[in-house]
Amino acid sequence: MNQLLSDFVTQYLSSIEEHLSRAVPAPIQGGERLIEAMRYSLLNGGKRIRPLLVLAAAKACGSNLLSKKVYSAAVAVEYIHAYSLIHDDLPAMDDDDLRRGQPTCHIAFDEATAILAGDALQCAAFEVLSESADTLPLVAPLAKAAGARGMVVGQAIDLGAVDQALDLQQLSHMHKHKTGALIEVSVQMGAIVSGATPAQLAALQRYAAAIGLAFQIQDDILDVTADTHTLGKQQGADAANNKPTYVSLLGLEEAKSKACSLLVEAKSALTLLPDGDVLAAIADYIVERGN
Repeated sequence: MNQLLSDFVTQYLSSIEEHLSRAVPAPIQGGERLIEAMRYSLLNGGKRIRPLLVLAAAKACGSNLLSKKVYSAAVAVEYIHAYSLIHDDLPAMDDDDLRRGQPTCHIAFDEATAILAGDALQCAAFEVLSESADTLPLVAPLAKAAGARGMVVGQAIDLGAVDQALDLQQLSHMHKHKTGALIEVSVQMGAIVSGATPAQLAALQRYAAAIGLAFQIQDDILDVTADTHTLGKQQGADAANNKPTYVSLLGLEEAKSKACSLLVEAKSALTLLPDGDVLAAIADYIVERGN
């Protein structure tokens, strides 16, 4: 992580964490364990790349980063991300025992509580966005990115791809939805709440599409090259589950080359923006993490 991004994280991460924690509903009698599971999965660390992307995109378009609407967008997208991780880890999905170096939600609590915690976090994301007229325009793009035209269909394609041979186009299609959709909408929401011009929105879409795919390629690389402690989840899980990855399809070195070419593409899209330096630094981090 370069100094520019480190300074940005230092300045804003604590505010992101505070807003995430504050937006979790208060327990209702009999629902204490549910709220505990929500907080456990949401607040147990994580890089917060998606909410940081919301803030960085808003900054790139000249927005005031102390604005409540910017943090509402950041909270909503991280709630969706946290819900997706809970459900992805379930035995019926990827069947993972570790997340961010801690037992996954269904291990720490139980499977039923994990399902309900994910459900509740998903609903809470849209509750946050519906509280203000400023953020109502974000409901539709986030719902599209999270649902059957975005992340959820990506997970369905992923589950159906186990033990199957995918070509590069099919693999990219899967990850554009499973991983890329939520990254793309994070950037889009930051731009929308900042009043970005159509040209700026188009440039940010190109940037986000490139880093969304680069993010997944780097994840595939790290699944091969990093250890379980570094990853915070089980190393080699994709190979063990016989899932197609960019490394299995392209080989390690070509996968690295593809990630680097996407980094160049992402950064070249930022030239139309007033202040895209932090977005560029996030792109660098996405491709260089683990190196």
